Amino acid sequence: MFLSLKIALRYLFSKKSHSAINAVSAVSVCGVAVATMAMICTLSVYNGFEEIISMLYSEIDPQIEVRAKIGKTLQTSAPEVAKLYSIDGVEAITPIIEDNALAIFGDKQQPVVVKGVPSNYSSVNSIDRALIDGTTEFCDTIPRAVIGVGVSNHLMVAPRFISPIYLYAPKRMAKVNMVNPSTSFNTDQVYCSGVFSISQPEYDDRLIYVPISVAKNLFNYTTEATLLEIKVKDESRIDAIKTDAQRVLGEDYILKNRKEQKSEAFSMMAIEKWITFFMLVFVLIISAFNIIASVSMLIIDKSANIKTFYNIGASNSLIIKIFYNQGVLITLIGATIGLVLGLGLSLLQQHLGLLRMGPNFIVEYYPVKVIWSDLIFIMGVVLITGMLIAWYPVKYINSRLIKQTNR
Repeated sequence: MFLSLKIALRYLFSKKSHSAINAVSAVSVCGVAVATMAMICTLSVYNGFEEIISMLYSEIDPQIEVRAKIGKTLQTSAPEVAKLYSIDGVEAITPIIEDNALAIFGDKQQPVVVKGVPSNYSSVNSIDRALIDGTTEFCDTIPRAVIGVGVSNHLMVAPRFISPIYLYAPKRMAKVNMVNPSTSFNTDQVYCSGVFSISQPEYDDRLIYVPISVAKNLFNYTTEATLLEIKVKDESRIDAIKTDAQRVLGEDYILKNRKEQKSEAFSMMAIEKWITFFMLVFVLIISAFNIIASVSMLIIDKSANIKTFYNIGASNSLIIKIFYNQGVLITLIGATIGLVLGLGLSLLQQHLGLLRMGPNFIVEYYPVKVIWSDLIFIMGVVLITGMLIAWYPVKYINSRLIKQTNR
């Protein structure tokens, strides 16, 4: 093994009788290097965008969300819910009432999602960090609301306006009065105290936070809630606390962490990421086929040396290993160069921000995040691909050329 590797190294860097062989070998190395660099940079950019989206959602999404498995509501007075407070690591549990309603301000109206929250909600949620105007006030004395920037723009309402926003919702378990349909709706009013934005249309264009008393009146709730939001003391233990909470609550409840709450968005991004990756693997395979030409040309160039090896007793397997190692070395050198270039460019973008996103984007620079497990995976894919491609010509094509040179 070491003898064949040593000879392969000598052949790789020695001067050939035809300069085209050196050129083809260089092209093979460059092809593998560029494909490796592209895979590293691409996955790092996707990781960066995934982190940005996760950060945007995490500003207002609960760390752990609890919903009923069957039905729309759960009972906050249930004994199993009370046991959640005894779980080590749970800092706060907040009942939430969430449902659809119609918001009207002046002559403007818009369907919205009303989210009823307790007065101390800003202390257990990061909604304050998403504010772009006003304050968060959820007191019962003067019902105030924090609305998404899209809702604010559509209704043309802002903090400190003295006119209220009127909310309408159908009465629960009540038939529609066809004679006087307006009696089939509950109504309440709130005053805008703040406007938030997280650059996600599903929140900015639809969501309104109101005091939970307003939501109870609007949707005819008493001790029910549509979900519970759990805040933990240590974010690194979210999954462990979620498991403990699931065990306490039983199978009648569904618990989700932040990523699971937005599984569709993250799944779509993961699909795009890996489709792009496998397209680059296909490019790598095409580039690596230059190894076949490089090894084949080298065998022809070294035909006299092969006869000498046979005359001094070298076996056919040793000759095959020499040229197989030649193909592996080309792959390894190309992968190493690509790793250095790809990692270097990704780290430079991650820390220095070389490429800008342009105006009207959430972030100023292309987000990049290097994950070391991705690097290991990419290097494994590149090396395995190169080894398989190097094996084919040596085993099934070049072995015949070796036998011909021995005649």
